[in-house]
Amino acid sequence: MKSIFGFIAAALGIYSILIFARIIFSWFGNMVSGRPMEILAKLTDPYLEWFRRNLNLRIGLLDFSAVAAIVTLSLLQSLFYTLARAEVVSVGSIIAAILGALWTIISFIIGFYMVIIGFRAFAYFTNRNIYSPFWQTVDNIYQPFMYKINSIIFGKTIGHFLKRMIIVFLLLLLLMIGGRLIINLLIGFLSDKFII
Repeated sequence: MKSIFGFIAAALGIYSILIFARIIFSWFGNMVSGRPMEILAKLTDPYLEWFRRNLNLRIGLLDFSAVAAIVTLSLLQSLFYTLARAEVVSVGSIIAAILGALWTIISFIIGFYMVIIGFRAFAYFTNRNIYSPFWQTVDNIYQPFMYKINSIIFGKTIGHFLKRMIIVFLLLLLLMIGGRLIINLLIGFLSDKFII
């Protein structure tokens, strides 16, 4: 059973590399073409198209469906890799692997927002042209999330822009650290429970 899980994890890893290559090559348009690109497109486009078609992950000019596709593959690969490494496959180890994989996605999203908010704060401090289309796109990505968090904390009071960014960044940092600790405790507790 472990070897089957290991094989699936390895296959998912290879497919992730193909997906990543397809995304990179798509940035060059028709400059990269030929039989290898046709084969790569046939192998990867149905998977990528499913995310574009079924999930509304476009924010402004940015389309995050490819990110969701890669994160999903990463989650599945992590799950199967954890099961392949487990001393004993148990219901607890399966639940622990699922929790670990889900935390990977959640921590990626938290980290993404932390980077965007940090990037935006840097622009604010260095007096960049914050009204350019680029910064408006950045604002469209993080502001709905930031305003939701601030409305929970402060209600309808409108605070200073920089203060709100710092508070959200610190909350995300605490969530990242606290979440990691809780997930590690749960995974440790569940790993050897409910043996099959």
